[in-house]
Amino acid sequence: MQYEIIESGVKVTLDNETLLIQAWGANAIRVRASKSDTTQNVIDALENRQTAAKVTENNEYICIENGSMYCRVYDPGYLEFYKDGTPILREYCRDRSNANGHSSTLLFSARKYEKVKDGYKVQARFEGKDGEKIFGMGQYQQDIADLKGCRLELKQRNSQLTLPFYLSNFGYGFLWNNTSIGEAVFGNNYTQFTAECTDCLDYWIVTGDSPKEIIKNYTEVTGRPPLFPENMMGLWQCKLRYSTQEELLSVAREYKKRNLPLDAIVIDFFHWTAQGDWAFDKKHWENPKAMVDEIQKQDTRVVVSVWPTVDGSASKNYTFMEEKGWLVKSTCRQGPMREATKFYDPFNEKARDFVWEQIKKNYYDIGITNYWLDADEPEYYDVEALDQISYCQGGALKISNAYANKHLEGLYTHLKNAGKTDIVNLTRATWVGGQKYAALVWSGDIKSNWVAFRDQIVAGLHMGIAGVSWWTTDIGGFAQDGLSESELAELIVRWYQFAVFSPVLRMHGNRGCVVQDFKYKPNEIWSYGEEAYSIMKKYLDIRVELKPYLIEIYKQASETGLPLLRAMFLEFPDDEKCWEYKEQYMFGWKYLVAPVLYAGMQERKVYLPKGKWKDFHSGEYYDGEREIVVKTPMDIIPVFERC
Repeated sequence: MQYEIIESGVKVTLDNETLLIQAWGANAIRVRASKSDTTQNVIDALENRQTAAKVTENNEYICIENGSMYCRVYDPGYLEFYKDGTPILREYCRDRSNANGHSSTLLFSARKYEKVKDGYKVQARFEGKDGEKIFGMGQYQQDIADLKGCRLELKQRNSQLTLPFYLSNFGYGFLWNNTSIGEAVFGNNYTQFTAECTDCLDYWIVTGDSPKEIIKNYTEVTGRPPLFPENMMGLWQCKLRYSTQEELLSVAREYKKRNLPLDAIVIDFFHWTAQGDWAFDKKHWENPKAMVDEIQKQDTRVVVSVWPTVDGSASKNYTFMEEKGWLVKSTCRQGPMREATKFYDPFNEKARDFVWEQIKKNYYDIGITNYWLDADEPEYYDVEALDQISYCQGGALKISNAYANKHLEGLYTHLKNAGKTDIVNLTRATWVGGQKYAALVWSGDIKSNWVAFRDQIVAGLHMGIAGVSWWTTDIGGFAQDGLSESELAELIVRWYQFAVFSPVLRMHGNRGCVVQDFKYKPNEIWSYGEEAYSIMKKYLDIRVELKPYLIEIYKQASETGLPLLRAMFLEFPDDEKCWEYKEQYMFGWKYLVAPVLYAGMQERKVYLPKGKWKDFHSGEYYDGEREIVVKTPMDIIPVFERC
């Protein structure tokens, strides 16, 4: 085994592989391995945080040390990772070089490469560990808190987001730094990460004295969100869809008439002349500037939907963008809504510049400075056909998971250059590090039912661990699911109560439409009966009262990367029970929230960790380290204040 000691670690040259092992950020080590000349992928989530490493060597191994973390490299290139002298991760090797006492004739290598078009298919395997619990990895539509035993697709879909960072209860975090489509398997026998097409194997491991410190170290090298605007911490009003300028104004005026504070109102898709024109259809939106001016006078921001699609049969920009090479290339159908539609290529800087020029001219210059980046996974018509799609920087199999981040980066950079500092862009997708581009991620077009509601709680907790502090859902779910009016009203109220104690309070959903005139049904807080309205109005007042606390925890997110929606173990890591709960959470450091997640539920169990707790509603005090039963009439979501 030949090696070269460098300031940040070592470069190891094997017979058919190069290993680069470096100190990278606080208590962290980055590993890159390649069979080619390169040890750099096209897209890199890690900012340059190379640090000096302590390198020692003996007859058995080379040791690269960075704070509490160190890596041992054994001949011929077998890796083990330690935290404060305790092994936390070992490569899964079953060949004659190192089998950890197991059968060596299986000939399983820890790192596997297979030559494919445009790169390599690579796999990395690590030994399984009894008792390990795994959290993070992004947003998957399932109510599984501990991911140990799960097999996860690494691919962006509508409502599924892969951010391949996980946190272990054994005191470390792991980032699979590959934008490639792939898979993660958290088996009992081994953990395996696969990239279908990449230039090199690339991962990063970090340790910390607590889960909070691990997240802080992780976001230090991947990015943190800016400060969230204080005047967008209240209610956002949205539905599918406001079809005309007059309809939108009537809703804004009604909020003002009822003296209900409204921070944002959202204009959804197909307000435009055509996909790719990024402009209002003047037939239905006669004077957008006057509309925006009126709404802003009541301290409400207008947010507008911006799709990354360009309609070949209707958009005035299609031919120009196609000739410039600014559209995604493919041999299959792309667009989800129109057969002739293509996505623009955000990996091309000039394409990003052009899209911004259209947005600036048609939205920004009339006062609309916040955008809703929908369908930016991107939502291909055939999401399985990525081997037929390519961008200017490579094939979709290799880099498509980062599409939304490049889209976000372009918009964020141009807004900053235009002098904006209070930026928020709602997005349906992101990848590792997207939070630094002011990405407010929502959980996609989910169903309107209780199962989907429970899925969102867990999804939000995993997203927070994966680095996304700004996260939200469609209150009540998006897609109708056969509920009666009273059943839907109950679901809306319970979901709304949860949203009050989450990062963003946002009404949205497809409540159905009257087909003959294409008018979508209402979705305002007064749309579900007097009882529901009185409860939602009460909780809107609570949201307003919480604003000083919201400012505090949003600032904490910007400074440390800690999420607002926190798994219980982030605040109580030494309480083993807090690693188990998935139907309650901490909102910041102060409030324990136990949403009502089942229809007709009149009481529920709540676990209070060690300490003193005060019931948010009654003011009654409780001692912790025990489970209690709480009454849950329609106007009560169990919330306890940490004393």
